[in-house]
Amino acid sequence: MNANLRKTQVKKHVVGLAMVLAAAFALPGAALAQAANKFPLTPSSGTMELDHLKQYYEIPNFRIGGKYKLDADPQTWRDGGEGGTTLESLGAKPLRVAYIAVGTPKRNEKGEIVNAVIVNTFYSGDATNMYNFWYEGQPGNGFSGGAIVGPGRVIDTNRYYVVFLDALGLWGTSKPSDGLGRKFPAYSYFDMVQSNYRLLRDHLRIAQVEVATGVSMGATQSWVWGVMYSPSGFVKAIMPIGGTTASDGADPVGAWTFLLAQAAIESDPMWRKTNGNYYDLPVEQHPKRGLQFMWSRLQLTGFSFPVRTATPWPQLEREVFHWEPKGNQSAAWIARVKNEDPVDFWYRNDAGFNYNIDKDLHRIKARTLVVHIETDKWLLIENARRAAKAVDGAVFASFADPTAHYAVFKAPNVLKDTIKAFVDDSFTTSLPGIAGAAGAGRPAAAVDKPAGLSK
Repeated sequence: MNANLRKTQVKKHVVGLAMVLAAAFALPGAALAQAANKFPLTPSSGTMELDHLKQYYEIPNFRIGGKYKLDADPQTWRDGGEGGTTLESLGAKPLRVAYIAVGTPKRNEKGEIVNAVIVNTFYSGDATNMYNFWYEGQPGNGFSGGAIVGPGRVIDTNRYYVVFLDALGLWGTSKPSDGLGRKFPAYSYFDMVQSNYRLLRDHLRIAQVEVATGVSMGATQSWVWGVMYSPSGFVKAIMPIGGTTASDGADPVGAWTFLLAQAAIESDPMWRKTNGNYYDLPVEQHPKRGLQFMWSRLQLTGFSFPVRTATPWPQLEREVFHWEPKGNQSAAWIARVKNEDPVDFWYRNDAGFNYNIDKDLHRIKARTLVVHIETDKWLLIENARRAAKAVDGAVFASFADPTAHYAVFKAPNVLKDTIKAFVDDSFTTSLPGIAGAAGAGRPAAAVDKPAGLSK
């Protein structure tokens, strides 16, 4: 093929991917209007067209922000970490969690579900977002290279009961913008997992999680599920896709990236004037420009630089932050943050700065498949590879993609045979090979497995 023609095709391909990704994360105008009318500050779902599918569960007297003593009996964490703060003690309603459940439950003699697969959500998303991207027949399937969850899919709903989870702090769960603002307790990834454990165990009566998975921050939660609940056997397998086991100073690139994002929020003049206590002001005076700045800062490295370089400037300038935008400048983020709250994201970032479970990875007794993107600019692959080596028997799979971190969503289709074999626990001495994964516009991929891998 002519070299210039090949370059042109690649350029069109990566620009197209970038535009698809931008569209996938944007709520339609009608949904924005509906959300604004129903929820003055933040809506209950990231994809409001699917809000009717979401269900809720309240957990009274749950302690947020406490210390989890992993050597102690897990029953000591039942109501959250030691020394944490309940929302009721602050005058708010009990902790609320949210989910969407699909598939075919299989029950034991006690009537408990024993074939659950849980899908943890990403940094800015929720159950409706992951359902839109992964569950078959949804508009967002193209973002993930096709459906991933459904009858006969990689995660087969004829075989599994699949629960898409929200995470404490955004959307349908309890969050600062519900009313407490900066009086809301600082939460941790342990709080996210433990509150959803209560949902699974107490409300849905799940006795066995076959696989805990998720992408990005959802993968990070999968690691925590392994640390907290694989020693007891509640979680049989974890499959983190593009996550991390440390986002504090142990990961300098990740910490730097999100500390700058946090600084962007705090740089807004209204944030600095009110110290983030702005809820008594009209919504149009809230420090949304700082949140726009945060998204612009993150998205500079959210994709590979070839994608950014190949994107036409009129399209790209929609994502470049300006304090006083004109025309299309900052347009992507001006539209996005209408549905988001700066304090909510300040808390979400803060949870990451205090997260490091590297010393606890030896606790993981679950089957483990770690999936990562070789071109990720936020969470570097060597950190993921090092974490996998700390878990006995873990398998590591990776591939390169021009969309960098955002390729996590399509990983189950790129590595379809490998991931399906892992989810179904259908291999004995080796995982399926991935010959043929490269070429025909598909990225190259690789699987590292320990010698003599057994079922």
